[in-house]
Amino acid sequence: MVYRYESDEDAFEEYPEPGSDLSVFGAGPPPPAGPSPSRFPTPSLPRANQLALPSTQPAPTRADIPPAAPAPAPRSQVYTSATAAQPRARRGGGKLWQVLIGGAAVLVLLALCGLGAAALLDERDGQPAANPTHQPNTAPTSAAAEPLALDSRESDQAPLTAKELFPGKELKVTAGQPSYQVLKTQSSGSCAVAATGEVADLLTLLGCNQVVRATLRTPDGGHLVTAGLFNLTDKVSAERARDRIRPLLDERQGRFRGLTAGDGTDVLTSAPARVGWQVRGHYLAYALVVREDGATIKSGDTTVREILFDMIELHLSRGVLQQRADGGTAAQPTPEPTTAQPTPEPTTSSADSDLPGE
Repeated sequence: MVYRYESDEDAFEEYPEPGSDLSVFGAGPPPPAGPSPSRFPTPSLPRANQLALPSTQPAPTRADIPPAAPAPAPRSQVYTSATAAQPRARRGGGKLWQVLIGGAAVLVLLALCGLGAAALLDERDGQPAANPTHQPNTAPTSAAAEPLALDSRESDQAPLTAKELFPGKELKVTAGQPSYQVLKTQSSGSCAVAATGEVADLLTLLGCNQVVRATLRTPDGGHLVTAGLFNLTDKVSAERARDRIRPLLDERQGRFRGLTAGDGTDVLTSAPARVGWQVRGHYLAYALVVREDGATIKSGDTTVREILFDMIELHLSRGVLQQRADGGTAAQPTPEPTTAQPTPEPTTSSADSDLPGE
């Protein structure tokens, strides 16, 4: 280690007293080999680290050293020992070894990472060849049944049935509401049984080949209704019938007929009626409502409007025909109703008539 004194006082105090082991340079016998004493303690070192003179040269004597004139005390004195230089050399060498070892470790780590990545890529690239996936030859599965198009009888060939339209003695149109009582059903291949005059002729001319209808009593018991479906050739024919029926009714050139169902239902043939109709696909849905007491139905009667909406829109269109379309087949209707998405509410035509239902 190196010690430097920064003042004359420190330098003067460093000179030993007479009779001590260390004298001023050139004023006595040479100092013994080894580190010079210092006012700052130095760590003890093995004697092997001390500087030794070669054994071939004799040790100098006092006579061999010429006398030196006394020199003024220096302002700064540096003391250097042989043992102080060795630790610095060891620290420099240790750092060099650490750098070399660290660099080698980094290179080894990078090499391992590269080998691992290469092995992973080789495994991924070779996986299809090593583990081929067997693709069995399977027959194509049948696709889900598509909704049945109701635009014509060519795509909807199955005839209507009374059980399809009115399967039981009671008909619940809306959940949580009382049921309609089914009094009588009828299915016929002649559309003229459900209409008269030019209305019947119009339906026959447009290709109507079937009508299915029923007579029901309303939940409140105050009205009777005959409702059903006419089966026409296609959607165009059904729309033409819809558009021509109102002028014929207004001109009293024909009418829809009510279906009597025993005692108390004769008013369907004699009382003024309220009639409504609507087209969906190649079908014409209709309903005829009379008061059970035979009284005239007032214009704007909300109860009668609700009955027409229940029969034509909710039951026949959204119920029966939607179920037929969702069945995806023209062979037979599905035995149980299926949940159907509500269809846009079409316009229902209606008319008041002073003529009896039949």
